[in-house]
Amino acid sequence: MFDRKSENPAASAGAYPDPDLVSELLMGMRLVGLEYRRIEATPPFGLAFGEVEGRAQFHFIARGPVYLRMPGGLLHTMETGSAVLLPRGGPHALVSSCDIACQDVRALESKPICASVSTIKACDNEACGSDGRILVFSGCMEFDLGGLHPLVGMMPEVMLVGTLSDRYPEILPMLEAMERETRTARAGFAGILARLADVVAAFIVRAWVECGCGDATGWIAALRDPRLGRVLVALHNAPGHDWTVAELAERMGASRSVFAERFLEVTGMTPVRYLTELRMRLASQWIARDRMPIETAALRLGYGSQAAFSRAFKRVMGHPPRSFASAAAAGAV
Repeated sequence: MFDRKSENPAASAGAYPDPDLVSELLMGMRLVGLEYRRIEATPPFGLAFGEVEGRAQFHFIARGPVYLRMPGGLLHTMETGSAVLLPRGGPHALVSSCDIACQDVRALESKPICASVSTIKACDNEACGSDGRILVFSGCMEFDLGGLHPLVGMMPEVMLVGTLSDRYPEILPMLEAMERETRTARAGFAGILARLADVVAAFIVRAWVECGCGDATGWIAALRDPRLGRVLVALHNAPGHDWTVAELAERMGASRSVFAERFLEVTGMTPVRYLTELRMRLASQWIARDRMPIETAALRLGYGSQAAFSRAFKRVMGHPPRSFASAAAAGAV
């Protein structure tokens, strides 16, 4: 999945995204582990994960092999030392064979190690501790790309490390450290594993953006065009500014007509529509996740009146901002 040549013809010509633009646009990435599990199991086993849709799921195989089974029966083989990120989470299973029945991992007995990490033994006491067991470290994560959140929907359902370790050799020591920590369970291993999992998952996301995989052609095309990339960086860094097409065209170093045509061609929307959608996505996150007052979000995003902000919000998000605030207060978001 990270093969530039096979996934993107433009890559063969050396047209890679500008590293500085990638760094700036990913500065808002928020990847926070909510719950981690150290799982021991012996074949035959089938562990079903039905985490909340929209929460990313990460698995690291400290001792394998393990099969990742997706809805529909598609299997991915995961050997010792491999990792996978499911950016949108959703139902899936870790199994010892393709057709085995599964049990919900949340129904298994677990023992807390620390605040956010627990251990699960899906085997009898004699089998756990034997060389025949498998060891997995799993994490349920809150994954947010800030203003770039639409990229999450464009990502593949399954993001395997695959050739990532070949292209980014610096990830190998982290995977090896995860394997040691998972196997030995030394003092403090839970916190170390959680932090390493966050970093490895971030590597996977960055590699995907740099390589231009999936269907995110417009975003990647913009990142490959330094002039247009500067415009995107400006919009994401200052979404509350009263941007005009003339200002944005000046940033790109083009006439308004050339800029508008190029922007529409790459992103699929006009600059005004892009900015409005960016603002509303940010507002929905601030209101639902951060419990920010609606009037504060409106002012921060450059709206002089709450009424104008509410109309724009409903037009883009489909519901008024107060419904997001109410859902957040009720714990539904």
